[in-house]
Amino acid sequence: MVEPILLTTIFVAFFCTFLVLPYWIKKVKQIGLVWEDMNKPSRKKDVAGSGGLVVVFGFILGVLLYIAIKTFYFQNDGNINSYIFALISVILLSSIVGLVDDLFGWQEGGLSIRSRILIVLFSAIPLMVINAGESTIALPFIGSVNLGLLYPLIIIPVGIVGATTTFNFLAGYNGLEASQGIIILSALAVVTYVTGNSWLSVIALCMAASLLAFYVFNKYPAKVFPGDVMTYSIGALIAGIAILGNIEKIATIFFIPYIAETILKLRGKLKIQSFGKPNKDGSLELPHNKIYGLEHLAIKILKKWKKDGKAYEWEVVYLINGFQIAVILLGFLLFLN
Repeated sequence: MVEPILLTTIFVAFFCTFLVLPYWIKKVKQIGLVWEDMNKPSRKKDVAGSGGLVVVFGFILGVLLYIAIKTFYFQNDGNINSYIFALISVILLSSIVGLVDDLFGWQEGGLSIRSRILIVLFSAIPLMVINAGESTIALPFIGSVNLGLLYPLIIIPVGIVGATTTFNFLAGYNGLEASQGIIILSALAVVTYVTGNSWLSVIALCMAASLLAFYVFNKYPAKVFPGDVMTYSIGALIAGIAILGNIEKIATIFFIPYIAETILKLRGKLKIQSFGKPNKDGSLELPHNKIYGLEHLAIKILKKWKKDGKAYEWEVVYLINGFQIAVILLGFLLFLN
């Protein structure tokens, strides 16, 4: 059961992000932290970068307020707080890695894949040291298996690294990363509430609210880009919620679009970007003969199905979001059964 007063934390996360973002956009433009909008014909380098840092800021404030209310108003015993602070540590460490990658610049190579994986591994340590989650898992045809120390030493870091790095793959279109984060985290909030982990529901909704505020400025045409600082943080949060809520199975189902994106990216050896080839009227063409991402697949479907044969950036985002919602509904169906 979530007390109404705790819902104020969600509004705090939203308004903190919403009010700070205009100042962030103005400031980063002054210092030259601007990026190209790759799916626009002009490709002007004038969109504010790393706005995801503000999203993380709003999220952290909302969660800290949640802890304060639970501690001082409800006289919470603090057991759950240790899990929350461990999760916050994971988010902060992941965001640092993402910010470093942003500052290095993906067009200049950024961090190498090996460096990203190695550094992101460190962000899993807070959940490892508190032995988060349940080490007993159910395997098909085998039944329940207690992994013991293998769970914190292998499953947790693999889950954090996998979700953190792959959430960054399905990106590069105005509003895509933010809307995907809102959809998945809202779904996880429902699952954790039903399974009796309402505290995780509030945390998930704090990030969803912060992302909603960010989406206002990031939707087509974008005034600010999230950067890896946001995508890494969202991926880490999704994995952290799945581990702490013991809902790894349904979280994996929700993550099917990212698994598919990873497979398509591997087709291009993780080197080919998923941007479209913009026309003068703003519509997008396939930049390659083969499909190297769900974004390319969405462009191909839209060009084939639409009467005018044109695919626009916002339509690509809506189609991918629709696919994500369909996957989530499938997950709910399997979950209920």
